[in-house]
Parts: sequence; structure tokens; C-alpha cells
Amino acid sequence: MTTGVIPGGHNPEPRPTGERMPQQRHQPGQASPHVETRSRSSVITARAAATFEPVGRSVATARSFVRDTLQGWGFADVVDDAVVLTSELVTNAVVHAGTHADVLCLRTDDGVRIEVADRYPEREVPLQGSAVNMGSPDREGGRGLQLCAALAARWGVEYTSTHKNVWFQLDLPERPVGTRAAGPSLPADLLPLADGRVRVAVVQIDRKGSISAWNEDAEEIFGHTATEVTGKPLTDLAAWPHTPGTGTGIAEALQLSRWEGSYGIRGADGRVTPVYASHLRVRDTGGEPSTVCLLVRDHERAVLQTPLRLPASDAGGSSDGQSSDPFEVFIGSPAPDDLDGLLQRTVERARDMLDGDSAFLLLATDDETELEVRASTGLPSARQRFARVPVEAGPGRYGSARMPAVHDDLAAVPGAVPLLAGTGMRSVVTVPLKVEGRLTGSLGVAAEAPGRYSNEEALRLQFAADRIALAVESARLGELERLRRGSLSFLVEASDLLAGTLDRDQTLALMAQMTVPTLATWCAVYTIADQASDPYLSYVLHEDEELIDGIKSLLAKVPPPDPVPTPGARVWTAPGEHAHQAALRSSMRSLGLTGGPTRQVSAGIGPTLATASAVGGETVVLPLVARNRVIGMLTLGKPTDEHFRQEILELAEDLSRRAALALDNARLYSEHTAISQALQRSLLPPGTPHIEGMEVEVIYRAAGEGNEVGGDFYDVFPIDDNAYGFAIGDVCGTGPNAAAVTGLARHALRLLAREGLSGPAVLERLNSAILDEGARSRFLTLLYGEMRPQEDGSAEMKVVCAGHPLPLRLRQDGTVEAAAEPQPLLGVIEDLELYEQTVTLDPGDVLLCVTDGVTERREGTRMLGDDGLADVLTTCTGLTAGAVAARIMRAVERFASDAPSDDMAILAMRVPGLQKD
Repeated sequence: MTTGVIPGGHNPEPRPTGERMPQQRHQPGQASPHVETRSRSSVITARAAATFEPVGRSVATARSFVRDTLQGWGFADVVDDAVVLTSELVTNAVVHAGTHADVLCLRTDDGVRIEVADRYPEREVPLQGSAVNMGSPDREGGRGLQLCAALAARWGVEYTSTHKNVWFQLDLPERPVGTRAAGPSLPADLLPLADGRVRVAVVQIDRKGSISAWNEDAEEIFGHTATEVTGKPLTDLAAWPHTPGTGTGIAEALQLSRWEGSYGIRGADGRVTPVYASHLRVRDTGGEPSTVCLLVRDHERAVLQTPLRLPASDAGGSSDGQSSDPFEVFIGSPAPDDLDGLLQRTVERARDMLDGDSAFLLLATDDETELEVRASTGLPSARQRFARVPVEAGPGRYGSARMPAVHDDLAAVPGAVPLLAGTGMRSVVTVPLKVEGRLTGSLGVAAEAPGRYSNEEALRLQFAADRIALAVESARLGELERLRRGSLSFLVEASDLLAGTLDRDQTLALMAQMTVPTLATWCAVYTIADQASDPYLSYVLHEDEELIDGIKSLLAKVPPPDPVPTPGARVWTAPGEHAHQAALRSSMRSLGLTGGPTRQVSAGIGPTLATASAVGGETVVLPLVARNRVIGMLTLGKPTDEHFRQEILELAEDLSRRAALALDNARLYSEHTAISQALQRSLLPPGTPHIEGMEVEVIYRAAGEGNEVGGDFYDVFPIDDNAYGFAIGDVCGTGPNAAAVTGLARHALRLLAREGLSGPAVLERLNSAILDEGARSRFLTLLYGEMRPQEDGSAEMKVVCAGHPLPLRLRQDGTVEAAAEPQPLLGVIEDLELYEQTVTLDPGDVLLCVTDGVTERREGTRMLGDDGLADVLTTCTGLTAGAVAARIMRAVERFASDAPSDDMAILAMRVPGLQKD
């Protein structure tokens, strides 16, 4: 991959001006959607370009390149769409078209343009028209242009004689610039109360997001001195709410001209202090931008919070006679630009409007059968967030969702509002949020005293709910769309990662690492070996590594979930219940309430309570089903009092299907590899026998990853009390057929030699056996011989060389000569007339036998050859058989820099003599 980044300037056109735009054919009166309509005067402020090779891994590299580029430019809002579109277009180029892909990113003031060009201009694109079918979105391929039409603001296709270029334009969403409203004066008795001195922390953030100023009140509130925090990024201290679907992050908030909201600051003691903040964007005298942040403790937010705007009738009317927007009156200005901010502002204003102690807002699920808690104030929000209650029927139903309702005393009707159970609230008023008659949510305000609300308050709250229902629904749909696009990008990268490995353990690790912390706080993977086996805990991961061992120990004591093949997530309560009971027992023992010792268990209370808190929230189990069989379970968990959103569970279900197939593929690959290696090992000789009066050494190397046996083979075996057979051969071809001939040859040699047949007779019968294999037969080069150690210290060798590289004899004086003559190879003709030759090895002589993988070792146009092998052998005078074989192998490996591409076998036999000092 080659890349380049070019700073800004005016757009000089991304393609040469001499190129002609293609003539797009379309029906009269219809506009082709991929014909470029953008203005040619766009100002390009930055460029980034890269070229990717036509290999599968380039798709993932291209996605990373686009993601890193856009995030570096601050275009986080369009990253997911850009990554999905780029992935499809680069896949078309490098996988389907099989060419290089050129990716060009162009930044403008209002968006980004990305161009993907390939070297296959003949490929056609569908034209817009009534008779043209863009294809099904469920197809695995061919969706690149369809996605461009769905996601991009503008897109098009350009042709040259050598390239086809597909481009798309993504526009940035508009962000409102906030302004502050002034409220009327209030009597002293209506002003908010503050405990003691109100401290306002003043923190200034430079253009890089680092702290440049930190006043004394900030030191008092958070415990950090100015010296400790100056120069550090604000993100190191800010506990920003990382809520899925939240559109505004801390980096975006610091770039707005004015922003208000709540978050947390980590103090010197490690605790998070909730604060209410007001951000103002300013420039110094040198023109450098920075942000001034005013921070107060959250319960003192009235010091900074923007007051409500009153209706024109209450304020005495405006000078121009125009009334204020009802939505703006209730929400205030500026309105939050993300769903969570809008919902939180809504419940706070509803509570203040009815002078309540708490307020809450629930949103309906897609099927409108349940309501999900999305915002609350004055309630334990961590416990209630994303909790669900049924609307119509069932235990804990929310019966008052579709109509306004007032409950004077919840003590008299327990369970009427399940959300408020155990909170101390007595009276409550709830109203529905409806859009075009469809239930979209419910808004409620509660008080600790009974009888606080009447029908008049219900009508006021319903009026406010009607004003904000459409805005809430619009924001909810926008959040859902962002989540779906982000989910698509997440699944694309997850599939790519899972497809990139066939190792079972690595697949398990990837499954867990992709879910934590993106989808869950902790994860456990159970695997099932076969239908008769119980689920086995294979992998555990938590976002805090210190808690992994505790969760693993806890789950080991809990019976695994049942392997139910029904799709979808199901709640599993056993871990939370077991963790709660274990923590309770540890606490009781530490207090001496069980009569046992206290010192020995008190040290373990901390980890026990931490584990109970980690798994104390909602835990769900998703089956891992592959090829109609449950092969495991994916368990996802949240910490205490947290719940999963339905969108997250749907994404986890999609991931579990992909992960199950990847895990099963890894299992099948491991099984096939084990079978292959077992069969290969069965083709190797059981061992080299000890021969009195002879040194024998064998070195064998099979080419190819994971291969233990190739087309080359060897064997040394006893024939009778004083005779031993040896063989070295090379079967034509590779794969199972060659391995079958290898096994046939080795076992036939042993059997025929022990029948008392001579060397030529053994090879002639082996030749007949190979020819009998018919189409599966392979021709074979074979060097076969019999050795007999003599009483005078020499050794007699009877050798038959059937088409194999000739054996070499090394004498004590360093001379090297061929020890046999070439004869026809086996497996080609039926009637062979072979003969054997006798060679006598004197003490210190060596007989070297090799396969052609040794002599045909190449480096460019050079080849080791028979002469090169003989030259190496002359340097081995006086060496043992093992040293001779090792020196030959080193010489072969060093002859070329590349790994050997052919099997190699080296058989060295030596009559002991005087060794070289």
C-alpha cells in the first residue's frame, strides 16, 4: 500500500481535465442518480491517497486507512458510512475485478468525497430506470453502488481508458450554535439554595484539548493542583457518558461555541464528582481558539444552568408581537443535538415544571409492547437505565402508558408504576408520548408526598409532552439509524477478523475481544465438543483484567447454561444469584455471624464483593449454532443494576452467528489437520535400527506448511540376522495419491525383501504393484540396497538405482565417485530388467544417498547439481555419518535464501574408522 497526504488548497479536479465524462443513458425525463451534480468550485482543504494490492487483506487495510483519515480530520459523524461504502467498493476492485484499488479522500468545508478507482474499466454499472433491478440487499455481493445510492448525498461513476472511478460524497450534519437566554428576576425566597460557599471551577482548554488553566476552586473541588493537570488532556479527567447513540462527545462539545451539560470529573482520590458545566469558545489576542469551562457540583447547577424561556403571554408579550416556539419554551435554547441530551433535558424540565421530586421518560420498543427507561432524574438511574416493562399485560405491566394518569398514593396501588417501586415516591402523574396516534413513549413526574397532583397538572404535562414527542421520535430514529450503520461497520470488521484465522484458541479470543467492551462489560464463551458432552468454559474476558480470575472462578462453580438452539438472547440469572450469595456469606463470616474464623476470610472479601458487583447486572446467553448443531454459548454480562439495550442484543445475535461458523470452521480444520498428521506419521518408518559395525543417519524435510510426509521417502530395516535393507525414493507429484504410493512402496519393500528375494526381483515386483494401481499410480525413482557388515570391518553393499540420483561414495583419501549406474525408473513400463551392483565400503568410507530436492536446490539460474553435492561431500572426510548428513543439509539450506520448495531426504551410511581431529 502506498499513501500520501496533501494539505489544502482549491480543488484542481481529482481527475485530469482532458478526460471525457461518459455518456450515461437514461430514459427521457429521468435523472440518473450517479451522474455528478456537485459544484465544481468546492474548496478542498486536505487530501489523503492510498493504493492497495489485489489481495483479500487489502479490504481491511483500506477500511483502516479511511477510518484513520476521517477521524484525524474530525469527521466522526460520517466515519461509519464511509467505511462501509469503501469496504464494498474496494472489495469489488481487489477481489472481484482482481486489480489494484486507488483510494482518494478529499476533505471540504462541508463534507468529504471519497474516490475508489480500479484498473478494469470494462465493468458495467446498472443505470437508473424503471426496468433496472439494483439487486437484493440480502445478497453477499454486488451491493456497492446500491449502498452508495442509499447512504451517500451524491455519487457517481467516471471512466477512462484504463480506470473506472466510483466516487461518493458524504455531507456533515449541521450543528446548531447555542445562545443563552436571560430569565426574569426572582424573589429571594424562590432562589435555589446552596450549601456554604459556592465554588466555580474555571478550566481553560487549548485547541489541542489540553488543560492550560486551573483555578483554586478547581483544586478545592477535585483535589488536583494546577501543576499536576496543566498540559494533560481533559479526556484524562472527564468521565464522559459513553452511551451508545450519544451524538456529542467531549471533543465535539469543546468545539461548539457554547455548550451546557452534565458529566463527571475524576478527583485526586479516584472518585468521580458529578458536575454541571458551561463551555464557552473564545479566542485570545493572538487568534488562537480555546474553550473556557465553568464547572460546579451537579446539585448546584442552578448557578450555571440556562433559565427557562417563558411564553410570551407570561412575559408580557414581545415587542414584535410574535410568540415563542412551544418546544423551545419547554426544552430551552439551545436544544440538545443528541437523543440522550434531549431526554435528560426533558425530564429535568418536566420535574421543575410540576415542582416534583423526580421525573422519568420511557421510550417504546419497535413493536410497542414494552417501554424502556431512557432518562430519569431524582431516581437511581444506573439501576433503572434500559430496564423494560410491558405495556399491556403481564407482571409489572405499565397499564397507564396510553392515557394520562394520576396516582394520588402509590402505597394504595403498589405496582401501578413499576419503575418507582422502592424509591419512596408516593404520588405520580404520567402522560403518553404519541406521534400520529402511535405510542412512542411515556413521561412521568413523581413526588414523595401523596396527593400532590391533579388533572390540571396532568393536562399541563400532556401539553408539554405533545410539544416534544415529534422531536424525541425524530431523535430516536436518528440514533437508531446511526446505531444500525455503526453495527454494519462493526459486523464487516468482525467478519473480516474471524475469517482471518483457523486457530480455535485465537477465534475464541477474538469473539471475546470484539464483545468487550463494545457490547458488554464481560464475556464468557462455552464450547461443546459433541452432542454427548457438557458445555465447557473455554474463555473469560472482562474490561478490567483484575476481575477475570474472579469471574472465571465464579462461573466454574455455577452449572453452565443449557445448550438451547433457539435463536436470540435469553436471560441467565444463575451467575448474579451465586455471586450475591457468595458475597453475602463472605460478609457474614467477616463479621463473625456464622461462628467461623474472621481473620482468614476478611482478606478475600474485597475480591468477592468486586466479582459480585461485576456480574450483578443483567446476564444473557446466546447460542452458537453452526451446521444445525449447538457448538457452544456466548455469555454477555453487565455490572450491577445495568441492562442490555435491544439494539445491542440484536447486534450480539448477528455476531454470534458469524462467530459460531468461524469457531466450527476452526474445529473442523483442527480435526482435519490432526487426521492428516496422524496418517502422515503412519507413512514414516518407526525408527532407524542399530546396526553393529555401521553408522546410519537420516535427515528428512517435507516441503509445505504442516506437512510431515511428502513425495520423498526413506527406510532402513533388518532383513535377517546379518543383512539390512535400505531405500530412498521420490514419488512423482504431491498430495494424497503420492502419499498412497509412498506407503505402498515402503511396506512392499519390507515384505518382499524379507521373502528372500534379490534386489532386482524386489523392485520388479514393486513395479508391477504400482502399475496395478491404474489411474492412481505414480512413477517412482528408487534407490534400493542391502548392506552386510563384514568381519574385517568393511561393509558389502548391493545396490539397484532405478531412475534415482546416483549414490556417492566418499573414500578416506577424500575422493568422491558414483557407487552405481542409472537404470529405468518404476511405474512406467511393465517388463523391467534390473540388475544390482556390489560396492565394498572400507573403514572410514561413506555412502551418501539423497533425493532430487537436494541436487535441484536453486538460487535464480544457479543449481547445486551433482557436482556441487560432490564438492560438499569431499569436505566431509573423517566425519561421522551424522556430521556428514548435517553438513550436507546446511550446505543445501545456505545455497539459496528462499525456503526449500521440494521435499528432501538425506541418507548417510559410514563404516567406522579413524575420525578426523
